[in-house]
Amino acid sequence: MPRAHRYTQIQRAVRQHGAAPYRFQQILEAVFRRGVLQFSAMQALPGRLRQALAQQFGDHLLSLAPAQVSRAAQAEKYLFTLNDGRRIEAVAMRYRAGWRSYCLSTQAGCGFGCRFCATAAMRLQRNLSADEICDQALYFRALGQPLDSISFMGMGEALANPNLLTALECLTDPALFALSPRRLTVSTIGLVPAMRQLTQAQPQVNLTFSLHSPFNEQRSQLIPLNRKYPIEEVFDALDEHIARTHRKVYIAYLLLEGVNDSRQHAAALAALLQARGRQTRLFHVNLLRHNANDFAAERFARPSEAHIRQFRNWLEQAGLKVTVRSSFGDEIQAACGQLHASVPEVRMS
Repeated sequence: MPRAHRYTQIQRAVRQHGAAPYRFQQILEAVFRRGVLQFSAMQALPGRLRQALAQQFGDHLLSLAPAQVSRAAQAEKYLFTLNDGRRIEAVAMRYRAGWRSYCLSTQAGCGFGCRFCATAAMRLQRNLSADEICDQALYFRALGQPLDSISFMGMGEALANPNLLTALECLTDPALFALSPRRLTVSTIGLVPAMRQLTQAQPQVNLTFSLHSPFNEQRSQLIPLNRKYPIEEVFDALDEHIARTHRKVYIAYLLLEGVNDSRQHAAALAALLQARGRQTRLFHVNLLRHNANDFAAERFARPSEAHIRQFRNWLEQAGLKVTVRSSFGDEIQAACGQLHASVPEVRMS
């Protein structure tokens, strides 16, 4: 069963130590308004309470430590070390309009074996706790960076980690991060029971389904989970999600040269979405460029830009809403499918 996040535990500890309730509010003010992440530096608290909380939780609130950062024109990849020595990566992206977006991890490694993904080569090491998930966001916030949007598209299958729901509660809590759920996006390769759970628990959070092929046989080769939850079952859950939330669903489609980028694939994808009837208008296709890496189980190539435009045109001619997503950080192995936490640990200065 998922544990409560640390702020619930801190509130309980403040009460147990006999402190007034407003002391907990002072802690939240320090953390989320001033970026103070050490109990010993929270000068508004009595010294005895600071010492007691530091002894119970550790002085520093972050459950991860930055080990290295790689920078590109519009992306920064952060390597974090967890308290048990395992490593994860998160990516901060800057759009030219000034918007800042963050791609966070939910697992150390991943156990689903997608053939194109570098993280899959790590295999699953463990789920992150809710605090470890949220602390990636807290780290960026403490740097003074606005959390304009967050996507759970980093390392791991987000919906395979039951702690994700606790993390989402923390991120959307008005007393804590106070983020709108509409600024949060959860990506999944089609874990159907957890999709339904997310729909019930967080109906306003954006949902992205990574499809990558409209044909079950081929998709099972690319994404082995498809053998357990084939395309039809996933779309049943997506239909239920839209019926309940009346919100847009995003279909991620990774274009692999000579594999899933034919006109036949475009026609089958269009037919799959058109079969949703009136709900078709609430499906939006995001076309992704493949990003090469040295760790994936198979080597694939990226189609030419001209062919990517052609594939988009085929879908648009069928009446679908389509965006070719920008790819940030390819040169530092920070783009979709490239995260591997394989950089040797070097302390940031």
